[in-house]
Amino acid sequence: MTEEKSDAQLAQKVERQSAKVLHWRLVLNLALMAFDAVVYFCVGLVVMYFSKEMDLFTTRLQLNLPISVYLYVAVCAIIWVFCAHSSGVYHRHVFADGYQLNILLLKATVFSWVGVCALNFIMQTNVSFYSVCMTSLCVWLAEMIVRFVARRFLTYRHRKGDYAYPTVIVGSPEGIGQILKFLQQRKQLNYKPVRVCPIRVNRETGLIEADPDIDVLNTMVRESWGEPIEMIEYGDHLAGRIAQTGAQTVMVTDVLDRFSDNLSTFAVQMESLNLEIALITSALDIAEHATQMRNIQGMSIMTISLPQYSPVAKVKKRIFDIVVSSLAIVLSSWIMLIVAIAIKIEDGGPVFYKQERIGLRGKPFYIHKFRSMRVDADQHLKEVLAANGQEMGARYKLKHDPRITKVGNFIRKTSLDELPQFFDVFMGSMSVVGPRPQRDFEVQEYDPVYATRLLVKPGITGPWQVSGRNDLDEEESRQLDVSYVQDWSVMGDVVYIMRTIGTVLHPSGAY
Repeated sequence: MTEEKSDAQLAQKVERQSAKVLHWRLVLNLALMAFDAVVYFCVGLVVMYFSKEMDLFTTRLQLNLPISVYLYVAVCAIIWVFCAHSSGVYHRHVFADGYQLNILLLKATVFSWVGVCALNFIMQTNVSFYSVCMTSLCVWLAEMIVRFVARRFLTYRHRKGDYAYPTVIVGSPEGIGQILKFLQQRKQLNYKPVRVCPIRVNRETGLIEADPDIDVLNTMVRESWGEPIEMIEYGDHLAGRIAQTGAQTVMVTDVLDRFSDNLSTFAVQMESLNLEIALITSALDIAEHATQMRNIQGMSIMTISLPQYSPVAKVKKRIFDIVVSSLAIVLSSWIMLIVAIAIKIEDGGPVFYKQERIGLRGKPFYIHKFRSMRVDADQHLKEVLAANGQEMGARYKLKHDPRITKVGNFIRKTSLDELPQFFDVFMGSMSVVGPRPQRDFEVQEYDPVYATRLLVKPGITGPWQVSGRNDLDEEESRQLDVSYVQDWSVMGDVVYIMRTIGTVLHPSGAY
């Protein structure tokens, strides 16, 4: 009876902690909504003033009735906030992600523009089309500035421990290290590790037990997080001991397989004390698939599919590639001319370099780039790798490759060497966004999971290029590529393009 009373008290403690988190999240979102409404209201009034449209009226029902400009702009501001909420602008995981947030703000702006146009049509107001468009554009620009300031404030408070979710990470030492590195790179998720719990599967019983290899755990924590994190040992009354640490979330990295009895038992224990479970799934988990249940003559059949692989979605992506590559070729033509002249002057060799790569569904194609190495670079690849203690493989990398020319070093760091690939995109062998195109001997090393990257066209830019490039280890690179195959969308491709611009301006891992 005493134990049940103790568990009830712990559950109430976690519930109070969760309520506290929900409270500050609600307050923060309401403050953002109110501020967004004020931004739209002020911008709208300024545009209306300079457009000399302060005297509004409606001709609905053939009556010229006056409308308060303040009431009109206030209604438009409400429409804007509603569209922002519907677009996911206030979601906790995108608030601190500048690139993704700006795209969602643009999406909300388009929706609100449609909503305001519909309002003017229904009310038959005398507001000009120019005013509606100018207001939408200025609001989008103003909101990007406002959110930049808000992100800086949130990041500052997060470093002090505020606005975070105390989290216990459960998994193998290697899995814990991987997630700690992930959380270190993605502060916008606001998970704050307070304990780690190493576990493994007992090979004889198949049950979960504590992993005794503390040295490996400490090494993984130190390398991934940079500072020690207290350990909590797996065992009886684990949920209660986690609740006592003040944690709100239990993040499961691996070992506890999805749909297994071990995970089900573990989840019941955590949820009995109102602890939230965050389950890290594989990149090819079917949770992202669209599912549909059918009952055929008494048998239930569940079908799964990825909507982005429908014929319509593929056509959209192809149109997107043609439009973007055409614009890129036109806008960068003068840059390509300068680069071509510089390459020719340096050593008199050919300007372009082509190499066979493996594309969609394993079909070979030739990729075209500005030449950044000596003319005989391919002949000396094995020799250079051997001198640096490396072998031919999918992840060989050299920070100081002696085959690179002076011009080549510059165009590589700035990614200018890849501009000719827009012609490959236009012709259809590549996409603007996708996994990095690799050579045949690299593809031969793929395992069945990694081979799924061949289900989409390789891209000029993509997850590898904007997430650290050569500084990524093999596991991180594979995870990014496979995740892209699972989750790609045209809107997601726009985000990658924006991230690429930032990477070009501040190159990291390019060599």
